[in-house]
Amino acid sequence: MSEESHVDGNALGGMLFELFGRDMTGRLGCCGNCGAVNALGAVLVYSRAPGDVFRCPACSNVLMVITRIESRVRVGFEGLRWVEPMAG
Repeated sequence: MSEESHVDGNALGGMLFELFGRDMTGRLGCCGNCGAVNALGAVLVYSRAPGDVFRCPACSNVLMVITRIESRVRVGFEGLRWVEPMAG
């Protein structure tokens, strides 16, 4: 995995805002695999696939996948145990 280039979640902050209607880069999410808690802006994002794959920076587990199909956007929350969408 270290050979692939990636960006952090902040690079997709605009898209996350578009999807959720608020800035999500500072919101916390918990990895369903290792339990690490990170801000969405700190996760690793790989964009070489047809969509954007968000991975846990601690264990590389797939947390979320965002794909664009024509004019539609689909979001899969494969490995997120939870996300805090509101400031708390």
